[in-house]
Amino acid sequence: MTRILILDGHPDADPARFCHALADAYASGAIAGGHEVRRIRVCDLDFPTLSRRDDWQGPSVPAAIVTVQQDITWAQHLVIVYPLWLGSMPARLKALFEQTFRPGYAFGQGERSIGDGRMKGRTARIIVTMGMPALFFRGFYLSHSLEALRRNILAFVGIGPTRSSLVGNVEGLDDVALQRWLDKVAGLGRRAG
Repeated sequence: MTRILILDGHPDADPARFCHALADAYASGAIAGGHEVRRIRVCDLDFPTLSRRDDWQGPSVPAAIVTVQQDITWAQHLVIVYPLWLGSMPARLKALFEQTFRPGYAFGQGERSIGDGRMKGRTARIIVTMGMPALFFRGFYLSHSLEALRRNILAFVGIGPTRSSLVGNVEGLDDVALQRWLDKVAGLGRRAG
């Protein structure tokens, strides 16, 4: 049994968003596989964005972020689902990572502690939906957003290995193809993969 935290990074609460369906499918598969599951939906969280270094390093952490930190501490495996917007993750999801992975929580205080990886022992799966073909995202854009999240955020705090699934041309997929993706993601959930 694995403790899994699913982070649904789509900032739009509209239930028609495919990211929400993918997060649901992973959760259903994980529960069917006997795993413990917690979920966070960025669209449901109320927290400010950071605009000053003092706010990031300060001792005051918004209540919603404390809960996110507790869930990440609890988890053994993180699943991050988000849509590709202008070549990257939505700003709200990036703001959540900035608020959550603070000095004193994700790594120590002071210059020598940067990157000391307090989140070691956790693995991750990143699921990204996009309008372009996934092959184009990989080949032409070199998976820039995905690699930035994997290397600059998750690995920086010690989370890894990180695996990924790219759902390309999401708006052009028919119902059969969408269902295949939901089934595939449910299978990943059953295996905590």
